[in-house]
Amino acid sequence: MAHNIPADLKYTKDHEWAKVEGDNVIIGITDFAQSALGDIVFVELPEVGKTLNAHQSFGVVESIKSVSDLYSPISGTVVEVNSGLQDTPELCNAEPYGAAWMIKVKLSDKQEVNSLLSASDYQNFLSTL
Repeated sequence: MAHNIPADLKYTKDHEWAKVEGDNVIIGITDFAQSALGDIVFVELPEVGKTLNAHQSFGVVESIKSVSDLYSPISGTVVEVNSGLQDTPELCNAEPYGAAWMIKVKLSDKQEVNSLLSASDYQNFLSTL
Protein backbone atom coordinates (compact mmCIF):
# COMPACT_ATOMS: atom_id res chain seq x y z
CA MET A 1 0.00 0.00 0.00
CA ALA A 2 1.41 3.35 -1.02
CA HIS A 3 1.59 6.02 1.65
CA ASN A 4 1.71 9.77 1.29
CA ILE A 5 5.26 10.89 2.14
CA PRO A 6 5.75 14.60 1.35
CA ALA A 7 9.27 15.27 0.08
CA ASP A 8 9.69 18.54 2.02
CA LEU A 9 9.42 16.90 5.45
CA LYS A 10 11.83 14.91 7.63
CA TYR A 11 10.83 11.62 9.28
CA THR A 12 11.61 9.25 12.16
CA LYS A 13 11.45 5.48 12.45
CA ASP A 14 8.76 6.10 15.11
CA HIS A 15 6.56 7.47 12.27
CA GLU A 16 6.61 11.14 13.22
CA TRP A 17 7.23 13.88 10.67
CA ALA A 18 9.04 17.16 11.21
CA LYS A 19 8.81 20.35 9.17
CA VAL A 20 11.62 22.81 9.83
CA GLU A 21 10.64 26.49 9.76
CA GLY A 22 13.60 28.58 10.86
CA ASP A 23 14.28 27.83 14.53
CA ASN A 24 11.00 25.95 14.92
CA VAL A 25 9.93 22.46 13.95
CA ILE A 26 6.31 21.44 13.43
CA ILE A 27 5.71 17.79 14.40
CA GLY A 28 2.94 15.32 13.63
CA ILE A 29 2.33 11.67 12.79
CA THR A 30 2.80 10.20 9.34
CA ASP A 31 0.20 8.83 6.97
CA PHE A 32 1.61 5.36 7.70
CA ALA A 33 1.10 5.88 11.45
CA GLN A 34 -2.51 7.05 11.17
CA SER A 35 -3.27 4.19 8.78
CA ALA A 36 -1.73 1.59 11.12
CA LEU A 37 -3.55 3.04 14.14
CA GLY A 38 -6.99 3.12 12.55
CA ASP A 39 -9.68 5.57 13.69
CA ILE A 40 -8.05 8.00 16.13
CA VAL A 41 -10.37 8.95 18.99
CA PHE A 42 -8.12 10.83 21.44
CA VAL A 43 -4.89 12.84 21.36
CA GLU A 44 -2.94 13.91 24.46
CA LEU A 45 -0.35 16.63 23.89
CA PRO A 46 2.12 18.42 26.19
CA GLU A 47 1.79 21.88 27.70
CA VAL A 48 3.38 24.87 26.01
CA GLY A 49 6.76 25.46 27.67
CA LYS A 50 7.60 21.78 28.17
CA THR A 51 11.20 20.93 27.31
CA LEU A 52 11.64 17.80 25.19
CA ASN A 53 14.65 15.68 24.39
CA ALA A 54 14.95 13.90 21.06
CA HIS A 55 13.19 10.50 21.14
CA GLN A 56 11.32 11.45 24.35
CA SER A 57 7.61 10.72 24.52
CA PHE A 58 5.62 13.96 24.25
CA GLY A 59 2.09 12.61 24.19
CA VAL A 60 -0.30 9.82 23.29
CA VAL A 61 -2.55 8.95 20.38
CA GLU A 62 -5.43 6.61 21.11
CA SER A 63 -7.34 4.77 18.41
CA ILE A 64 -10.15 2.26 18.55
CA LYS A 65 -7.43 -0.42 18.29
CA SER A 66 -4.58 0.77 20.47
CA VAL A 67 -2.75 3.49 22.40
CA SER A 68 0.59 4.72 21.05
CA ASP A 69 3.19 7.07 22.47
CA LEU A 70 4.32 10.03 20.38
CA TYR A 71 8.08 10.66 20.25
CA SER A 72 9.78 13.97 19.59
CA PRO A 73 12.15 13.84 16.61
CA ILE A 74 14.25 16.66 18.07
CA SER A 75 15.13 18.43 21.32
CA GLY A 76 13.62 21.77 22.20
CA THR A 77 10.83 23.66 23.93
CA VAL A 78 7.16 23.34 23.00
CA VAL A 79 6.05 26.78 21.78
CA GLU A 80 2.63 25.85 20.38
CA VAL A 81 0.17 22.95 20.68
CA ASN A 82 -2.64 22.10 18.27
CA SER A 83 -5.44 22.25 20.84
CA GLY A 84 -8.01 21.64 18.10
CA LEU A 85 -7.07 17.96 18.11
CA GLN A 86 -8.75 17.55 21.51
CA ASP A 87 -12.14 18.22 19.93
CA THR A 88 -11.42 16.67 16.53
CA PRO A 89 -8.82 13.89 16.94
CA GLU A 90 -10.10 12.30 13.70
CA LEU A 91 -8.20 15.04 11.81
CA CYS A 92 -5.13 12.86 12.44
CA ASN A 93 -6.64 10.34 10.03
CA ALA A 94 -7.94 12.84 7.48
CA GLU A 95 -5.06 15.34 7.35
CA PRO A 96 -1.93 13.96 9.07
CA TYR A 97 0.34 16.49 7.29
CA GLY A 98 -2.01 19.48 7.46
CA ALA A 99 -4.64 20.40 10.02
CA ALA A 100 -3.51 17.57 12.32
CA TRP A 101 -0.03 18.91 13.10
CA MET A 102 0.54 18.27 16.82
CA ILE A 103 3.18 20.51 18.33
CA LYS A 104 5.60 23.24 17.35
CA VAL A 105 9.01 23.07 19.04
CA LYS A 106 11.78 25.67 19.21
CA LEU A 107 14.95 23.78 18.33
CA SER A 108 17.67 23.62 20.95
CA ASP A 109 20.18 22.04 18.52
CA LYS A 110 19.73 22.58 14.77
CA GLN A 111 22.20 19.76 14.05
CA GLU A 112 19.65 17.19 15.24
CA VAL A 113 17.60 17.81 12.11
CA ASN A 114 20.42 16.22 10.10
CA SER A 115 19.84 12.88 11.84
CA LEU A 116 16.22 12.65 10.64
CA LEU A 117 15.20 10.59 7.63
CA SER A 118 14.53 12.12 4.23
CA ALA A 119 11.31 11.19 2.42
CA SER A 120 13.14 8.59 0.32
CA ASP A 121 14.92 7.15 3.38
CA TYR A 122 11.58 6.88 5.18
CA GLN A 123 10.01 5.21 2.13
CA ASN A 124 12.86 2.68 2.12
CA PHE A 125 12.39 2.09 5.85
CA LEU A 126 8.66 1.43 5.36
CA SER A 127 9.43 -1.12 2.67
CA THR A 128 11.31 -3.19 5.28
CA LEU A 129 8.33 -3.41 7.65
